[in-house]
Amino acid sequence: MADIKEDVEAQKSEAQLKKEEEDEEQKLKQTHHNSTSNRVASLDIFRGFTVALMILVDDAGGEWPVIAHAPWNGCNLADFVMPFFLFIVGMAIALALKRIQHRAKAIRKVIFRTIKLLFWGLLLQGGYSHAPDKLTYGVDMKEIRWWGILQRIALAYLVVALVEIMTRSSVSKGLVTGIGKLSIFKLYFWHWIVATCVLSVYLAMLYGIYVHDWQFRVKNTDSPDFGKILTVACNMRGNLDPPCNAVAYIDRKLLGINHMYQHPAWKRSKACTTSSPHEGPFRSDAPSWCWAPFEPEGTLSSISAILSTLIGVHFGHVLVHIKDHRSRLQHWTITGIGLLVVGIILHFTNAIPLNKQLYTLSYVCITSGAAALVFSSFYILVDIWNIRYPFLVLEWIGLNAMLVYVMVAAGIFAGFINGWYYDDPHNTLTHWIQKHVFINVWHSTRVGILLYVIFAEILFWGMVAGILHRFSIYWKL
Repeated sequence: MADIKEDVEAQKSEAQLKKEEEDEEQKLKQTHHNSTSNRVASLDIFRGFTVALMILVDDAGGEWPVIAHAPWNGCNLADFVMPFFLFIVGMAIALALKRIQHRAKAIRKVIFRTIKLLFWGLLLQGGYSHAPDKLTYGVDMKEIRWWGILQRIALAYLVVALVEIMTRSSVSKGLVTGIGKLSIFKLYFWHWIVATCVLSVYLAMLYGIYVHDWQFRVKNTDSPDFGKILTVACNMRGNLDPPCNAVAYIDRKLLGINHMYQHPAWKRSKACTTSSPHEGPFRSDAPSWCWAPFEPEGTLSSISAILSTLIGVHFGHVLVHIKDHRSRLQHWTITGIGLLVVGIILHFTNAIPLNKQLYTLSYVCITSGAAALVFSSFYILVDIWNIRYPFLVLEWIGLNAMLVYVMVAAGIFAGFINGWYYDDPHNTLTHWIQKHVFINVWHSTRVGILLYVIFAEILFWGMVAGILHRFSIYWKL
């Protein structure tokens, strides 16, 4: 009996010890989860700011061309949206992938997310959705648009995330020696090797590919040449003008001219219309290429766009490895100002013009430098000074960025509302609100549209996102 009692007590003590070990392990896991799951509020606010900026320039840019995309060379407010998104994606990669320890699991997650981005990109920008202006849907596969905003983000995300995952072992070895002032560059030297390769391929193709004469059929019914086949004379290389650049040449060869964007910003250029920078009737002596399509999120320019994400992931590494605010801000601001200076020099010396359509190196530098300084400003205000309340709407939008993008920027919600019209398809609730609540009150179409976008779109959907945040409802890819 004594032996049995001793065995029972031993089993109890072993079970108790095992339970204590499990509890301790659970506490450690919970502590690790809490330390890694804390979101960087300034990054969410920066994301929300970029989504709001996209809505503003897309929906108000027609009345305010100064904020719309530059017709060709130059950089307006709208031209900062795409690189800001790519910069944010890079920072998110550095923060998110450090939590996934198993390489195979991380790769599966990256591939699955890339597929979802490609799917939504084709659905929203491939031509299937005609929202919000037309109450129809469907696309002729002979004219589907293969590239778009989400497709470009998908490519940059896939490449940079895989680089981050595959170079993790070399980074772990480097961490043994600690982080010095500039050693973070050395720690992630593979990222900079990839960036150098990307830039080399882009520049070699941009300046090295010989662009032949090309033809296209005019599909714009407003053109007197509708249905005719026009020829654009080129036979040159290294040209960065609208008709004869290598970016468009590659897309015409790889995608086919019918699968490119039919309403490029260059149609607002002075060469095409006397109404420039507004849209308007083409000049009688407008060159033939004014009627041609161009893909602003094309193949070669999307390769260059990877650089914006690589710069963003570097800023994320600074956030991960450097712990004090002062050192982080010092690194970010010096890098950001340096990028701005390089970009400005390249542009104003006419070495490489600032051009969003071609995603030139000067454009990468200036927009990435601007992203660095904007994010640093939010970081100071929100994460250091704790001034968070004025930016709550932007933070809510940033937490549900995909939902707001689909509903507002892609026009899905407005298209749904416009489907319920009275007597005439143009007599809808959205048009009524625009006309009677904003335009007629201010006696100005320009001011009315601007205020409509700010209050009825950005602020309204910010509040919706806030309500969803209250119930922990998020749309994530």
